[in-house]
Amino acid sequence: MKSVLKLMAGVAVIVSLHSVAQAKDLVVGVSWSNFQEERWKTDEAAIKAALEASGDKYISADAQSSAAKQLTDIESLIAQGANALIVLAQDSDAIGPAIEKAAAEGIPVVGYDRLIENPAAFYITFDNKEVGRMQAREVFKVKPEGNYVFIKGSSADPNADFLFSGQMEVLKEAVDAGKIKNVGEAYTDGWKPENAQKNMEQFLTANDNKVDAVVASNDGTAGGAIAALDAQGLAGSVPVSGQDADKAALNRVALGTQTVSVWKDSRELGKRAAEVAVELAGGKKMEEVAGVTTFNGGPKGVAMQSVFLAPLPITKDNLNVVIDAGWISKEEACQGVKGDVAACK
Repeated sequence: MKSVLKLMAGVAVIVSLHSVAQAKDLVVGVSWSNFQEERWKTDEAAIKAALEASGDKYISADAQSSAAKQLTDIESLIAQGANALIVLAQDSDAIGPAIEKAAAEGIPVVGYDRLIENPAAFYITFDNKEVGRMQAREVFKVKPEGNYVFIKGSSADPNADFLFSGQMEVLKEAVDAGKIKNVGEAYTDGWKPENAQKNMEQFLTANDNKVDAVVASNDGTAGGAIAALDAQGLAGSVPVSGQDADKAALNRVALGTQTVSVWKDSRELGKRAAEVAVELAGGKKMEEVAGVTTFNGGPKGVAMQSVFLAPLPITKDNLNVVIDAGWISKEEACQGVKGDVAACK
């Protein structure tokens, strides 16, 4: 009997060691929608660092803003041996077949920053409605009445509607009271700054340049809107919102041409996404992930296992926060600043 027990104990040790070995050397495939945006390079560095720390491998593909290419990219990542996928969806609906293929092969999927409304995908992001609220609050502080323009995100990205919903929660009372007039509202195809600029130019023309505030949904679209405002000599006199804390945007905040950029520390988002991908690939159930909550606020009402991180609005008044956090250097944030900005002194 003792010999049997010893044998069983030995087998247990071997199985345990084998499980530990399996937890390392996992391959995590990341599918980027468009890697040209500054934001994603920061996210990638965080994902890579987390995977390196856990002894796992990073592979990736860039869909270059093509939903069709993203489908083939994911097939390629699976063929390369991905044990888990992190997907920044170009089109949340079009990505469906790739998610189903991964699920059929037992490969967990983490929907990164953009909702993929499929219960087979885990969802990790920041609270995008709250981002929208923060954007609207800061613009409203500067211009509590007047003609507002809304430069929304891509119509293929559910985040665009989450953001707009949050913005309108803050502004609805003033809109209903007639204090704020919506004189222009448009989605921005692909979140591209040049498309945002064209939309803004059209709104300025349609309103004889009588635009008092711009609620833009990210820093790229904010940059496009500000370029259009600048061409009409209005940059700096019209409050503009954004998000992502891109370096160029933070410099615009310091210069006074952009009012706010909501900071979503994507270093933390990338780190957590990599950790979750590894945990799920290692056999952990979605509902066992630390900080998980059930989210069913998508267009289809699908119950999703999700993790939400907290955003922070950055204005001239607290620009030091991102500088102190090492997100941007003082020199980068304050380039060309001549005004009274405490963080730049």
